[in-house]
Amino acid sequence: MPVWGGGNKCGSCGRTVYHAEEVQCDGRSFHRCCFLCMVCRKNLDSTTVAIHDEEIYCKSCYGKKYGPKGYGYGQGAGTLNMDHGERLGIKPESVQPHSPTTNPNTSKFAQKYRGAEKCSRCGDSVYAAEKIIGAGKPWHKNCFRCAKCGKSLESTTLTEKEGEIYCKGCYAKNFGPKGFGYGQGAGALVHTQ
Repeated sequence: MPVWGGGNKCGSCGRTVYHAEEVQCDGRSFHRCCFLCMVCRKNLDSTTVAIHDEEIYCKSCYGKKYGPKGYGYGQGAGTLNMDHGERLGIKPESVQPHSPTTNPNTSKFAQKYRGAEKCSRCGDSVYAAEKIIGAGKPWHKNCFRCAKCGKSLESTTLTEKEGEIYCKGCYAKNFGPKGFGYGQGAGALVHTQ
């Protein structure tokens, strides 16, 4: 029961959670902005959360980290996938030695990454309210654009090459197959006499 002038402590950052910003999960309280997957940092809700010990994950990352592995699991019948989740920050099972921190920020995420993450495009700090994860890296919403044409991107419309992100059209134009018959549409391969 919370005492006067406060509330429960957040299961992620450890700070006081007031009723207006509280999300409850597995008997613990979280700030809405702290209720994130431990791996991909996506916002969670009651339909997308999966719990393992004291850690919370989205169902996708939970399945990759703790779900069944091997032939036929994860992407449909007959699929063999050797992805162990490295691009999502899931490391093979190994015990990491504890290293104390001098960082005054009590957030586990901030301690792990030594403060606010840096945008992959502009290099400035990216905070939770403006952060988008794409190609495994943090971006500002305004920086999450195609490197060639500047078109705004979504996680489903981006492609990545050498640390830079592109829309599918620019990626195909600049890095796709070249030569006769590519890129001109259906009439390009018509035989004429």
